Amino acid sequence: MSERTFVCDICGHERPWDERAEFDGQNLCADCLDAHTVLCVECGGRIWSDDNAGSRDEPLCQDCYDDNYTSCCRCGRQLREDQAYYESSDEYDERPYCSQCYAALDKDQSIHHYYYKPKAVFHGEGPRFFGVELEIDGAGERASHALALLNIANRNGDCAYIKHDGSLDDGLEIVTHPMSLEYHLREMPWEALCRKAVSLGYLSHRTSTCGLHIHVSRSAFGETEAAQEAAIARVLYFFERHWEELLKFSRRTPRQLERWAARYGYKEQPMEILDFAKKGYHGGRYTCVNLQNADTVEFRMFRGTLKPNTIFAALELLDQLCDMAVSLSDGELKAIPWTSFVSGIPAERRPELVQYLKERRLYVNEPVEGEAEN
Repeated sequence: MSERTFVCDICGHERPWDERAEFDGQNLCADCLDAHTVLCVECGGRIWSDDNAGSRDEPLCQDCYDDNYTSCCRCGRQLREDQAYYESSDEYDERPYCSQCYAALDKDQSIHHYYYKPKAVFHGEGPRFFGVELEIDGAGERASHALALLNIANRNGDCAYIKHDGSLDDGLEIVTHPMSLEYHLREMPWEALCRKAVSLGYLSHRTSTCGLHIHVSRSAFGETEAAQEAAIARVLYFFERHWEELLKFSRRTPRQLERWAARYGYKEQPMEILDFAKKGYHGGRYTCVNLQNADTVEFRMFRGTLKPNTIFAALELLDQLCDMAVSLSDGELKAIPWTSFVSGIPAERRPELVQYLKERRLYVNEPVEGEAEN
């Protein structure tokens, strides 16, 4: 008599019946149960990892979080309600702080708290806008430094702001408002801004903490939701198929990507990757292409840098990829190898990208030497 089996509803593999775990109306194997669910540290109940209202180290169901926990409004750290501090002035009323952030509370609003999100100020012509988040570390979270950087960044108007970031050891996060590629290249004072950050003692590439995250407006991928999803699916496919080349482009290590910008996993069809990503079982926002924002797609793969040309190259890469995702069919994009992709980049339109690809030994022509990253 053959052994009774079942098919896991997540991975699709056939498993022995005695390894079956039923959760939330689904039959799961032990591996998928461990990978996609967690136990609430407060009540002990099992929940989907994507429904975790707590942290990775202290998972919580939503009810337990709402009843007993909050998060520091400055660094995002999870803490119990009875451990939270509240500033008494009207400006900070009802905003919880951990003890460290409360002690270091800076009334000078040149450095905003972690959850700060102002109304977007758009620069340049759309619909394709890029918002950059650049993490810098090592020279302190000081208002005087932030003001010096903002005086440069905002010389042409309201272009950027600075936030606290709990993932940094002793640094800041510079966030730009949405800008067209042309505005980033021609109007945003990236060279002066990076030069000032270096003079203040900040590093970005030469740290283990800093990333360069770029948001692209969803409206840039199509006029309808269906068109946007089809194009975004092609972007995900490109990242999975050319992962090794993009890993080299990113300047990150595999371990860093696994922690901060994990891949979804290769599948034969673009929509299969998108469908898997939309299930939310994998990594939350800590994925190479984060789809959890309503208005943007966030590319998190790149390592931080204070070299303006590297920022420009990352922007031009995403612009080139967006062009392909919007204009090509699934079959046409799948048929393009990396060598054809890079050889088809118009050097006159994307000079920083072509230069960077040569420096990283990712171009079809002879490589060239580049300047060191900061």
